[in-house]
Order: sequence, then structure tokens, then C-alpha cells
Amino acid sequence: MQHGKYRFIVGFLTAPLAIYGLFVIWPFIQSIYYSFTDWSGLSPEFKMVGFKNYTRLWDDEVFWKSLQHSVMLVVLLPLVTLTMALFFAFMLNVGGRRRKNAAIAGVRGSAFYKVVYFFPQVLSIAIVALLFQFAYNPNSGAINSFLKAIGLDSVQPDWLGDPDLALWCIFAVLVWCTVGFFVVLFSAGMASIPKDYYEAALLDGASRITTFFKITLPLLWDTVQSGWAYVGILALGAESFAVVQIMTVGPGGPDYSTTVLPLYVYQKAFRDGQAAYATTIGVALLFVTLLFVAVVMKLGRRERLEY
Repeated sequence: MQHGKYRFIVGFLTAPLAIYGLFVIWPFIQSIYYSFTDWSGLSPEFKMVGFKNYTRLWDDEVFWKSLQHSVMLVVLLPLVTLTMALFFAFMLNVGGRRRKNAAIAGVRGSAFYKVVYFFPQVLSIAIVALLFQFAYNPNSGAINSFLKAIGLDSVQPDWLGDPDLALWCIFAVLVWCTVGFFVVLFSAGMASIPKDYYEAALLDGASRITTFFKITLPLLWDTVQSGWAYVGILALGAESFAVVQIMTVGPGGPDYSTTVLPLYVYQKAFRDGQAAYATTIGVALLFVTLLFVAVVMKLGRRERLEY
């Protein structure tokens, strides 16, 4: 069985690695190269300018604002999303009352709730952003109309037009459209944990909270860690870009209060015709993403538990 093993492995890996190198690694190398030029993105002619773009980046107030917003999202979005998803999944699988034929069960109607939670995943992120853009409308939106209907006429926020609220409105939309996926994912993981563990813990007098932290979370930790990295990459990538691009004025306003790194890259490349500077911002975004994943992998490392 060992004869020809390495030729077999190399034969299967050559094509995938070549495709990965061509379409993933090579564009990164090109971006780093173009960040040292003055390329406009339209002309085939450009010249090397050294670290001029990086010096400009250091003095760019909008870049630092967008970096601050992206860091806020990448820290808070996974924390809030995964916490809510774990709570809902635990209630759907373990948090119900004891029943006649089962000591451990989810709340009644858990199958229906899973469909409800997963529903946002069926919708395109563009559709979600448009729906919430209408809901946040200060004059005819559903939120302010509801506040008016219950007698809170004096509480009519401008939502996306308020620099202090706009980014939090974006944050709420990102949580709403991502939490359902992880509810279903964690539910599948919890359903595979043997019920005997929970029953034994309950017989020993453990509470539901104790079983969550001593049984559920340790056995789901690998999934939680992967989810943390995945949500963080969404917060630094296309998901946050799409929501901000569609929902906000500017986009990225008011007064750059919702500008995030991927949106700033897009604006510099396609609106301002500064492709070289856009790639410089993209390189900064790459390092932020790699740093985030490295921190998650480092802090989340623990001994693997099997059952």
C-alpha cells in the first residue's frame, strides 16, 4: 500500500494548489506590488513611488476612522452573534421542560423556531439591506411608525442620519442576518452530543447553566472557534461592505461615521480612480484579517474533547 503513495498524493494536490496559487496567492502578491506604484487602475502605465502610499495612509484620517469601525465590528459582531446563537441553540435543544419520555428536550416548537431563525439566510444580503433601509426611514419607516403607534411620538431618531446611531444600526442588521446560521449550526452540534451526559449531570444536581458551561460549550468549542473566525472575516469583508454601501448616505456617512475598510478600498479604486492607494488599504486590511484570525486561533486553542 506504500508503493507510489507520494506520487499519488502529489498528483492529486498539484492541480488544486496550482489553482489556489493562481487565483488566491498571486492576486495578493500583485496587490502588494501595486501598492508601491501610482497606478490609477485604468492606464497601463505607472511608475514606482516607494512607500509614498503607505506614508499617505498613515496620515489619512478617513482610513483611521474606517479602521476603527472595522475593528469595532470584528470585536463585537462575533461576540454578540455567537453568544445569541449559543443561547438560542441551547434552548432549542436542551432548555425545555422535562417531558414524559425524555429528561432532556428543547422548548416546544423548536423545529419551527429553527426555520424562523434560519430565514434571513435565505435572503440576499442586498435584499436585507434594502428592507432595513426602509425600516430605518425616519419619516415613514416601520420602526418610527411603531414608536409613534405606542405613544412615543417624541422618540423619533434619525437612525441612519445620526452619526452616533448609524454604525449601531448597521451592527444590528449584521447580527440579524448572521445569527440564524449559527443557531442551526450549533443546534446540529448539540443534537450529536449524547443525551446521557445531560441526564447524568441533571441526576447529580447540575443546573441547566452548569450543563451548558461544563458539557455543551467544551464539546462545541471547535465549532465555536471556527464560527468566531468566520464571523470576524464577514465583519471585515463583503458582508459589512454590502450593508454599508446599500443602506448609508454617501455611502459611508454621515461624516464617515459608517465607513469601513472594504468600502474605503472600493471608493478609492472605483470612485476616485486611485487603484494603487486602494491596494495599499487592501494590504492593511489583509494584515488586520490575518492578525484577527491568529488571535482567535491562539486564544481559542485548547485540548480537543471527543465523545
